[in-house]
Amino acid sequence: MWMRRTGSGDFQLKGGHFMDLSVCFMGLKLRNPIIIAAGPLTASGEMMRRAMEAGAGAVVTKTIVNEIRPNVRPRLVKQQDGMQNIELYSEFTLEEWEEEIAYAKEYGATVIASILAHTPSEMAYIARRVEKFGADAIELGMSSPNGEGLEVLAADPAKLYELTSSATKRVNIPVMVKLSPNVTNMAKLAKAAEKAGASAISAIDTVRSIIGVDIERGKALLPTYGGYSGSPIRPIGLAAVATVSQAVNIPVCGIGGIGNYHHVIEYMMLGASSVQLCTSIMLNGFAYINKILEDLEQWMTARGYANFEQVRGMALSSLKSFEEIKVEPYVIQAPVKCNNNSCNMCSSSCIYNAIKKEQNVMITDTNRCTGCGLCISACPNRILRLVWKE
Repeated sequence: MWMRRTGSGDFQLKGGHFMDLSVCFMGLKLRNPIIIAAGPLTASGEMMRRAMEAGAGAVVTKTIVNEIRPNVRPRLVKQQDGMQNIELYSEFTLEEWEEEIAYAKEYGATVIASILAHTPSEMAYIARRVEKFGADAIELGMSSPNGEGLEVLAADPAKLYELTSSATKRVNIPVMVKLSPNVTNMAKLAKAAEKAGASAISAIDTVRSIIGVDIERGKALLPTYGGYSGSPIRPIGLAAVATVSQAVNIPVCGIGGIGNYHHVIEYMMLGASSVQLCTSIMLNGFAYINKILEDLEQWMTARGYANFEQVRGMALSSLKSFEEIKVEPYVIQAPVKCNNNSCNMCSSSCIYNAIKKEQNVMITDTNRCTGCGLCISACPNRILRLVWKE
């Protein structure tokens, strides 16, 4: 399909129609929903400028704290699609961030300042300072998967309320609260943040992890616990965003394992208004932002969607409590012809021994099949489906 990108970030399609990539998030008009998350990619004003020039809708600064600590080396390890980091906070002082934020703003960046503090008064102080520096919004960090061990600063709703309200009462810009997956009840925490005046919730922070062990040397790949990010944590992030979206009436920003346009749509269909990326951009470069945006436009346009509001929350109605699910007598369809002679995934993955392959035809024993559905996702050709059991 012929198209060209306009200066506003919209895509102009043949015939003069527009697919609008922009979103309104926390009252901020963003040219698209892709935000670069707090981390190595936003460690300075120059890096935030690069992210914006590559097409990002906004940037979240590397986390700003009162007391800086030097980062260790090495601090990043990648395995398959996942990454562990033991990187702490910004190595710039609070005062130095005034210049970094100003530099990014010079180039038109929408800057969300990530801040972390241990007491309400400290949180309020840093929040006021970054507002004066020119930040457009604030993201409150509430946890650290490394350094502080398993302690999550605000796993308790009352404590989270106190930390959040200390900031929201002292600033006039939007405040977003970033939730950790290392908690027991995310819905209660999200409600506490909303009650405290938060403008949005972002979820999730990285997952506490040890990514692996060098079994020849008998050593962990990194010398302490750290935060796990990348594709493997996406299911955790999706569940968190769905939970939060069903619990509160403020916008949600989805984070965790977003590597392509499909993942962006997944988060939005579960209620997210925007998304944050870090690991996939670290591994593929800033130019990858434009690839995701182009793929988003093509997918949306092919299905007749004019903007992201038309898909946001679409999948939430398909989620039910376990008690609401109706037990139906479904079984795998049979017989089904399969010409993939080298594949026996359907039969080998059937824990009930209900599928057999005979002369390229899959036969289902309906008395054994319980309709669990594992073979459907295991089949590389996606030719299986559940049917009503006669």
